[in-house]
Amino acid sequence: MSCALIIEDDKVTAEVIIAELQRHGFSSRWAATGRDGLALAIAGGYDAITLDRMLPDFDGLTIVSTLRSLGIHTPVLMISALSDVDERVQGLRAGGDDYLTKPFSAIEMVARLDALLRRTSTDASHPQLTYGNLRLDLVEHKLSRNDEDILLLPTEFKLLNYLMRSAGQLVTRTMLFEEVWGYRFDPGTNIIDVHIGRLRKKLEGAEGTPAIHTIRGAGYVLAVKD
Repeated sequence: MSCALIIEDDKVTAEVIIAELQRHGFSSRWAATGRDGLALAIAGGYDAITLDRMLPDFDGLTIVSTLRSLGIHTPVLMISALSDVDERVQGLRAGGDDYLTKPFSAIEMVARLDALLRRTSTDASHPQLTYGNLRLDLVEHKLSRNDEDILLLPTEFKLLNYLMRSAGQLVTRTMLFEEVWGYRFDPGTNIIDVHIGRLRKKLEGAEGTPAIHTIRGAGYVLAVKD
């Protein structure tokens, strides 16, 4: 049984989340403050976390960025009444794996958690990311597709790592520059286009393989074609 940590200051919202998770076979623990939630998340033992963006003590962005800085990669679904694009980008950039806006459907919330759990292996002794028929070994830095190894250069590995963690979501060029190359601005080069092009070619050629889709003027999305 999967166990989720619910970090949510609103009791009614927390009860809705917990009830829906229980109906779908999850066990859960509720933390009503950011301070308690952060302590529980650091202690570990959870397969996924739902995290309210606006908390009375610790901001949700602070919590998720703290977890990532400590090397804790438990999937985090951020939940917030703040729905504009900038807020979603901030949440994902801070280390969130998905973003859901209030009011939300409880069924959709569970579906998003299920997707996060499918995407990320929680085997701490040999962590890996999976999406579609891709499996990325985070220890040996190897990619396999249907158990066939695909050679990746170091930058390609970092790029695909970030895209797989954000699978199905828009990733902007600025986000890629920050996460993969360490720039906090777009230097105006074609370096991303070159690496995206090479990575696309390596992912091609098998049914069910996620493709890197270009969203003109916005960025990229790693997703399986319908």
